[in-house]
Amino acid sequence: MNSANSHRLCVFCGSGKGIKESYAESARTLGATLVRRGFGLVYGGGQVGLMGILADAVLENSGEVTGVIPKSLALKEVAHQGLTKLYVVATMHERKAMMAELSEGFIALPGGLGTFEEFFEVLTWAQLGLHQKPLGVLNVEGYFDPLLALIDHATNEGFIRPEHRHLLLTSRQPEDLLDQLATYHPSVLPKWIGRDEI
Repeated sequence: MNSANSHRLCVFCGSGKGIKESYAESARTLGATLVRRGFGLVYGGGQVGLMGILADAVLENSGEVTGVIPKSLALKEVAHQGLTKLYVVATMHERKAMMAELSEGFIALPGGLGTFEEFFEVLTWAQLGLHQKPLGVLNVEGYFDPLLALIDHATNEGFIRPEHRHLLLTSRQPEDLLDQLATYHPSVLPKWIGRDEI
């Protein structure tokens, strides 16, 4: 993955701030780190929660921020009005498709159901071979430990192939996670489901 200035990473994160200040601080740190490493940000276009903190951190460091938000949310005045570019789309499906198209990789910060859903969708796309872009979670203070334990359990129980489990990169430090994304080399994986598994 190239980190030239024209390249962007998509970050999924909460529309709330969570109860720990470390969540907000991780968003600020990631934003500054993205700019320092030469990446623009693609995200859900909101001005609230970790989404807004992350976008503001990139903008404050003179970085590029592209938001993609459904019209229904934009009309509720949730949209960030100070972005480099804001796309207003019709549906959540269009939002996710555009965010994926604009990005060269994906990161999840702490968040709730929407964050999980968006990240798991692009992870599933990688499993199906629909893209070969790197994916990682920034595991702030072990926030994602229970989720990673569930994924490992599903792997141990035979529902996720080990090679697909390895599609998911993890770190507690933004610099290390970006290093992993930058050096990621997609493997040529076998067909995700075979006739002997039907």
